Amino acid sequence: MGEIDRAYIQNPDHRSKPRTVDVDAIAGEIPVINLSLGNEQLVSQVGSACEAWGFFQVINHGVPVELHKKIEICSKKFFDQSLEEKKKVARDETNSLGYYDVEHTKNVRDWKEVYDYLISNSVQFPASPDLQDPELRTITNRWPQYPPEFRETLEEYGREIEKVAYKLLELVALSLGLPARRFHGYFQEKQLSILRLNYYAPCPLPHLALGVGRHKDSGALTLLAQDDVVGLEVKRKSDGDWIPVKPLPHALIVNVADCLQVWSNDKYESVEHRAVVNSEKGRYSFPFFFFPAPQVVVKPLEELVNEKNPARYREYNWGKYYANRIYGDFKKREVDNLQVHHFTIQD
Repeated sequence: MGEIDRAYIQNPDHRSKPRTVDVDAIAGEIPVINLSLGNEQLVSQVGSACEAWGFFQVINHGVPVELHKKIEICSKKFFDQSLEEKKKVARDETNSLGYYDVEHTKNVRDWKEVYDYLISNSVQFPASPDLQDPELRTITNRWPQYPPEFRETLEEYGREIEKVAYKLLELVALSLGLPARRFHGYFQEKQLSILRLNYYAPCPLPHLALGVGRHKDSGALTLLAQDDVVGLEVKRKSDGDWIPVKPLPHALIVNVADCLQVWSNDKYESVEHRAVVNSEKGRYSFPFFFFPAPQVVVKPLEELVNEKNPARYREYNWGKYYANRIYGDFKKREVDNLQVHHFTIQD
């Protein structure tokens, strides 16, 4: 089969195991929600899915099928280029946008290539994760020259996926007994939301590596489009088993992320997930990370906190929190990146 660099090798406890379940047999476990239903049904279904799984798929979401196909074609054209060409738009420690192929999760290198871009094209972002450092720097999208339709396609996709994200955010708010637009203010002034193109190449020793190691997302919601190759796995809350998510044509996979866990005061939990790889087929996926603006202070919502349900988290600045996580992508650390559990209020 060959060899892989030791940097990719997962600890034995975290390697994927041969599947003992039929993906088709468990496909019905992850909830599938039809966004063309009436609002009352949607609120109930979204709330149940967020609480039981932290994950669900949505269909009839409004993003055109043709656009999904176009972004997949653009991704293949971009990633099929030589490494020299792709590195012309490589990210670095001063600008975290663009192409990257040495990302680490839990201090182990991921078997993947990525391209990241902001839906707002540029934004001011903390220059360091140091809470005492007030310096900001502007980060701006790095657009490749090839394929020529790349920027137009990706910007159009960003506008469409953002509409779905706001709709889902409203359904989540309503499911928590809040006004539909309760969360909107956190995003409407220079939000940090990022779209990513992922390419997971065939791996000669897939049982040793992961496309993305186990992790929880740091924003509010993540909306993922993907091709027809199985790769995403979710850690089931009920028993801790890793459950593969069967791709549904043109569906979006949605998951609760850290900010929403804190805002809901643990009503909805950000759930661990990972991406496995295989030795035969490459896989493409397109996550949209719905991130608040960098100045937002994240803390349990006052409406959801009371004497019987006290706040479970200390507040934290979103921009600094995210800066701590992304600046750790460039080197192996002796400790894990900052996580929301570091802000837990101890009894």
